[in-house]
Amino acid sequence: MKQILIKSFVIAVVISISSCSFSQNKPAPEGPMVLIKTKYGDMKVVLYNQTPLHRDNFMKLTKERVFDSLIFHRVIKSFMVQGGDPNSKHASQDQHLGDGDLNYTVPAEIIPGIIHKKGVIAAARNGDEENPERRSSATQFYLAQGKVYKLDDVPSIEQNLNSRASESLFLKMKSDKIDTLMLFQMARNKEGYDKLLEKIKQNATRHFDQNPVRLTKQQIETYTTLGGIPHLDGAYTVFGEVLEGLAVIDSIAAQPTGKGDRPLENIRMTIEVIKE
Repeated sequence: MKQILIKSFVIAVVISISSCSFSQNKPAPEGPMVLIKTKYGDMKVVLYNQTPLHRDNFMKLTKERVFDSLIFHRVIKSFMVQGGDPNSKHASQDQHLGDGDLNYTVPAEIIPGIIHKKGVIAAARNGDEENPERRSSATQFYLAQGKVYKLDDVPSIEQNLNSRASESLFLKMKSDKIDTLMLFQMARNKEGYDKLLEKIKQNATRHFDQNPVRLTKQQIETYTTLGGIPHLDGAYTVFGEVLEGLAVIDSIAAQPTGKGDRPLENIRMTIEVIKE
């Protein structure tokens, strides 16, 4: 994405995680709907009104037929299926994919409570170090498959979240001190540079030691029943979900892949608006 994402799959995570916004037993969320058609079946997708920038961008591109004949170029079983690279429409079988995009990005709309349950659609993006605002790719998106977790997995999930959240906060704090760090570098003051960097790292670690991330009851219920990708919560913009056709994600994710996790046979998509 672009780092799921465009280049090397960097995940920079969660400063805060909240409760699930939707569960299997609640009414379908309100919003426009699109139909993603593939050779393995169709997926009816609702786009959340809570993320209007991503909703409107996806609708615009769908109406302009931008996604038609693009492929799912990155597929990882028990994780996600990713597509939307404009370069994939006419790509040769050995062509590297994942760097294509339009000439703009979309501001992040990371909403507390909207999590990476199975079937959500989310925006790919570059990693935090080069993209601290977590702006989304204009076209690249992924559909979450993930897996169903056990209750015994919760402590390790939380540990992973805290570790990644601490790293994310470290990068943000480092960015805030970049001018001072550059002065140390220009003065060839390695000792001053290293001391400041270590202080930033300690502050980031201390923050999550004192305010650890904890999964909510609703998150635990969702990830131990429906499944999903909890370690991406709070890091990427989730802007919709599959209402019908979850099995299509499973079918795509099960296909054999080669270099760069690209399916050996092209899996093309067509997307059309079915409700505005």
